[in-house]
Amino acid sequence: MELIKNVPCPFCGTLCDDIICKVENNEIVGTMNACRIGHSKFMHHKDATLYKKPMIRKANGELVEVEIDEAIEKAVEILVNAKRPILYGWSSVSCEADEVGVELAEELKALIDNTATVCHGPSLLAVHDTGYPVCTLGEVKNRADVIIYWACNPMHAHPRHMSRHYFSRGYFRERGRPDRTLIVVDPRESDTAKLADIHLQVEPGKDYELLDAIRAAMKGHKILYENVAGVPRDLIYQAVELLKSAQFGNLFFGMGITQTSAKNRNIDAGICAIEELNEYGGKFTLIPMRGHYNVNGFNHVCTWTTGYPFCVDFATGYPRYNPGETGTNDLLQNKEADAMFVIGADPGAHFPQRALQRMVEIPVIAIEPHRTPTTELADIIIPPAQIGISSEGTAYRMDGVCFTMKKIIDSDLLSDKEILKRMLERVKEIHASESKMESVKEVTSPAK
Repeated sequence: MELIKNVPCPFCGTLCDDIICKVENNEIVGTMNACRIGHSKFMHHKDATLYKKPMIRKANGELVEVEIDEAIEKAVEILVNAKRPILYGWSSVSCEADEVGVELAEELKALIDNTATVCHGPSLLAVHDTGYPVCTLGEVKNRADVIIYWACNPMHAHPRHMSRHYFSRGYFRERGRPDRTLIVVDPRESDTAKLADIHLQVEPGKDYELLDAIRAAMKGHKILYENVAGVPRDLIYQAVELLKSAQFGNLFFGMGITQTSAKNRNIDAGICAIEELNEYGGKFTLIPMRGHYNVNGFNHVCTWTTGYPFCVDFATGYPRYNPGETGTNDLLQNKEADAMFVIGADPGAHFPQRALQRMVEIPVIAIEPHRTPTTELADIIIPPAQIGISSEGTAYRMDGVCFTMKKIIDSDLLSDKEILKRMLERVKEIHASESKMESVKEVTSPAK
């Protein structure tokens, strides 16, 4: 048995990099240090439900195994002939694959979008407006004496997040938990909230009102009501005094605040509150609790290649960005999209009904190793080697720190990047051939 150490976990945005994988006969037979979900991700590589070969749905509706070249050729044919294709997902693949994907979208004049459109997209919009006072998870561990979890539940969504960055001992927080104060803002008494020193049990959808009240109290204004957004006035004052006296504080926020009615305005107010707290002598920062292990990576890659983080539309031949118009759900629900390419995501499990109805009506191509609700709708399924398990690549942690995902075992399958490169090369060949034919027609056509 071989022990492979310091392996980054390819599950959530925490990207725990201290995993030890036990490998025997080219199989992962166990892990050390991983949470239950991360352990399951590593062990699932040998599950019988994984796709072993590409599949194409035939006329009778059955999926039939085919060779990789046939699947890629058919997928390219669908995308090249589509007038309004969508390339969606990109959150559980490597940055190298993301980069090829952006080039493919440009070549196809397609829309490229990732899962941020239905999770932390509003956070990115707020960053455009207000800025981004961020730090690293290492700084939180070593320096933070006040930590806020707002509208997230890391005990379940990011199981090792608190053990590594809240309970753990840091350079300036030698005792760990006793040296820190925890504030949790959540409508429910979640397992994270049960650990809190102060639980602000906000009413659902009223985060903006609570943030405004906190900012008002910070500036010395009197709160006129006994309760704001369901939280007692005295408890707000207590939380504000703790925040103002902090040496180093950090706000972690999740989808419970990005996907309520105020969306990016919630994050605007949160960033402004953090910036205002920095006027009281301490240091305050924030970090969004990103979900997929490389959802942040796509936003970085897309920004440095197109200038925009998500919802990028190449229909006019150059990148255009207008969330609400150029988003995946917008194109699906408006019935504009006529083909969909899905990689590193599962919209079939998470999109609204109207979007799913359109997915049923159009060809869907899925680059996916597992059987999912999306593959049930797909016309073509191409299983890739899994990043961080049977393929290597680069990923960005939720705080923007870059990691190299290790290859633990060998696989006969192509990586996401290799599949995309083959598709891109074939698309370029078709476009070059079409361009040559157009040139010949112009030369041979009779003069008017």
